Amino acid sequence: MLIDLLRVRRSIRRFTDQPIEPEKVSLLVEAALRAPSSKGINPWEFIVVTEQSMLEQLAVAKAHSAGFLAGAPLAIVVCADSTKSDVWVEDAAIATTLIHLQAADLGLGSCWVQIRLRQREDGTDAQLYLADVLGLPPNMMVLAIVGIGYPVQSKKGHPPSSLGLNQVSYERFGQRK
Repeated sequence: MLIDLLRVRRSIRRFTDQPIEPEKVSLLVEAALRAPSSKGINPWEFIVVTEQSMLEQLAVAKAHSAGFLAGAPLAIVVCADSTKSDVWVEDAAIATTLIHLQAADLGLGSCWVQIRLRQREDGTDAQLYLADVLGLPPNMMVLAIVGIGYPVQSKKGHPPSSLGLNQVSYERFGQRK
């Protein structure tokens, strides 16, 4: 059941050197491509990265939190054509979430690196840097990069007590059970 997967999934930033099998990469891509999108427009593009030199370039795409990509055997850059849909951010976010869930289902770890509206260590724009590195046209926006690999160690899922049940209203805002 999906809820069982959600209960154990965690963000993973440390991976073994084991490469991801091609059939698993294919399943990750298929999961992303099967994501729902507004009006079925599917504005996304996915860039699958396994070359070490490219992973190292992705690792410096933004200040803080991207460095682990240099040690990942796989990254999927989630982009979308901003001219195709006014809700490209939402569509790309749904696809990114499905990549995470598929990774967990395959026994892989993953972690989301936010790129949209982020800067690099030197204060320059992460989008502009990645557009240059990846050869993106001006309308192709990067939402996130997902680092994926076999976890160095397993983490326990978040306990039920960590759920923000106080953030759930019933029938009207602020009406709690």
